[in-house]
Amino acid sequence: MTRTLYDAAVIGAGPAGLTAAVALAASGLKTAIAGPPFNPDPERPDTRTTALLRASVQLLRNIGVWDLCESEAAPLNTIRMIDDTGRLIRAPEVAFDATEIGGIPFGYNIPNTALVAALRARAEALQNLDMIETAAATQIEANDNTVLVALAEGQEISARLIAGADGRRSLCRETAGLATKSWTYPQIAMACNFEHSEPHNGASNEFHRPSGPFTTVPLPENASSLVWVESSEEAERLLALSDADISTEIEERSYGCLGRITAVGPRAAFPLSGMRVHDYSARRIALVGEAAHVIPPIGAQGLNLGFRDAASLAEYAQQGQEEDGDPGSNKALKAYDRSRRADVMSRTLAVDLLNRSLISGFLPLQLARGVGLHLLANVAPLRRMVMREGIAPRTGLPKLMQQHAQPLV
Repeated sequence: MTRTLYDAAVIGAGPAGLTAAVALAASGLKTAIAGPPFNPDPERPDTRTTALLRASVQLLRNIGVWDLCESEAAPLNTIRMIDDTGRLIRAPEVAFDATEIGGIPFGYNIPNTALVAALRARAEALQNLDMIETAAATQIEANDNTVLVALAEGQEISARLIAGADGRRSLCRETAGLATKSWTYPQIAMACNFEHSEPHNGASNEFHRPSGPFTTVPLPENASSLVWVESSEEAERLLALSDADISTEIEERSYGCLGRITAVGPRAAFPLSGMRVHDYSARRIALVGEAAHVIPPIGAQGLNLGFRDAASLAEYAQQGQEEDGDPGSNKALKAYDRSRRADVMSRTLAVDLLNRSLISGFLPLQLARGVGLHLLANVAPLRRMVMREGIAPRTGLPKLMQQHAQPLV
C-alpha cells in the first residue's frame, strides 16, 4: 500500500478540526484531514449557530476563511446580562458595549453550516492540504518518529503530528492515554433559531434565571438564535410544545425585547456536562476542541477555545518544523501544552462558577455573583478590562489570532 507521510494530520472534520487543518496547511505544513463526508440533510437542517469572538474572527481572516462567510454572519455589538432570578439578592443589569473599547464588534454570530462550508472551501483550495472522507479512524499507533492512523475504509495515514479533533469520545485521546476530569449538571440546553418583529440592533441578551441562562444572539436581519437552559422536566415540556406555544414562551421569557416571535425553527436539546484533560498532548498526538475540553454553552467559550487550540497548535508545529524539521517534536508539543493550560482552566472555571451560582441555593455564592455583576455595572475600567480579556486576551494569544499577523494565502 502506498502511504504518504504528512507533516500533520487532523482526525475529525468538525469546525475545530477544519480550522486546525487549514491553519496547519496555511502555515506551510503538508497536512491531511480525515473525517466523515459533509452531506447536509435537507430534511433535518442543522440550525445551530456559533458566536465567534473577535480573536476567532481574526484567525479566520488570517487563514483566508472569513471573506467566504462574513456575509452570513451578524455582528455582536452589545452583550446584556439581566438578572431574572427573582431572588432577594439580585444583580443590576450589565451592558457590555463595543463602543467602550473602540467600536469594533465583540464578534459575529454565524450559522454552523455557513462556517463549515467556508472552512471546507478554503481547505479544498489549499494545495498542501488533502481532505480524506472516512466514516472513522479505527486504530492509531504512535512511535518515536510517526503516527499511523488506520481508517474504516482500509486506508492508512502516516504523519509526524496528529491533531485529535475527534470529539468527546476521542480515539486520539484514548490512544495517547490522556486522563480527563468530567462532571455533569442537572440541566438541559434547548437550542433553536427564530424570527422577531423588532430589530435586535446587534445585541445579545442573556437572562440569568434560577434554572440557567436564557440567551438570544443576533443573526442577520430580524432573526436570532436561542440557547435556553432548563431543568430536564421543563426542557421536555418545552420540546413538546407547538410552534405557536413555544413562540409565546420565548416572547414571555425575553420580556418582549424582540417584539413578536415568529418562525421558530427546529429545536434541539442536549444535557449539560463538562470535561477537560490534564495534559493536551503526548507522543506526537495533540488534542483540539472537544477532544480536550467540553463546557456548557454559556459565554460563547466552547468553539472559541477550540479555535485557540487550533491557532496555538499551528504556531508551535510550524516552529518545530523550522527549528528541528519536526512539527510533532516533544519540544513543540510541550510548548503547545503549556499554552493551553491556563486559558482553558480559567474559562472553564468561569463558566462553571457562573452556571452554579444560578442554580445553587447557597446564599454566599449568590451574593458573590451579585457583587461581581454590581462591580461590572458600575466600575467602567473593570468592565472594559473584562471585555478586552473576554474577546481577545492580551497575553498568550496565538500569533495567528493577532491583528498584525500576515494573512496567509
